[in-house]
Amino acid sequence: MTEPARRLIHIGGAARGNPGPAAFAYVIAREGHPVVEHGECMWGASTNVAEYTALVRALERAGELGGQHVLVKSDSELLVKQMNGVYQVKNEQLRILYSRARKLREQFASLSIQHVPRSQNSHADRLCNEALDDLRGVGCDRLARSSPSKRGSKKATAWDAARAEAVQCLQNAAGAWSRGSAGVLSAEQVWEQLWSIFEENGLV
Repeated sequence: MTEPARRLIHIGGAARGNPGPAAFAYVIAREGHPVVEHGECMWGASTNVAEYTALVRALERAGELGGQHVLVKSDSELLVKQMNGVYQVKNEQLRILYSRARKLREQFASLSIQHVPRSQNSHADRLCNEALDDLRGVGCDRLARSSPSKRGSKKATAWDAARAEAVQCLQNAAGAWSRGSAGVLSAEQVWEQLWSIFEENGLV
């Protein structure tokens, strides 16, 4: 029996700082179809958040393109082991993205996630670096320069962390809403997530 055609997805995420200017990228290929690639800048995110954002956005796009069988390759061992149930997801920000990815996974008949060395993920990695270098016109460095540093106190550091998580939460929601993705969070659920972020960082 002929094996069904699969979409092959390579994802990547990178950050210059923790958090700091970051970018995510994905490359979606399927035999007989044009390659779909995307790289985008993010402000105030860690590499892990960027990696998960790449996974979420890639699965959203793959769902739009159609096809029931997907193979995802990532050079993030943490993401792969968490998505495959080997590691638990303890970080609250990653849990939000993890839950979204798990939900998106349900739209496919089969979806496998494999770890690959960075050398085998060069296309997605290059797209990330192009975004970070501002070669794609996104402006990561300008965003970083325009953001005031508040690292002089414990409270300021908590604010920086909460702000980064809140911005990413809103970006994820806005992207999903704009695409009309199935299972998207309601405005009330997003507000609850934002409130939880500020509570956990001791700001409310």
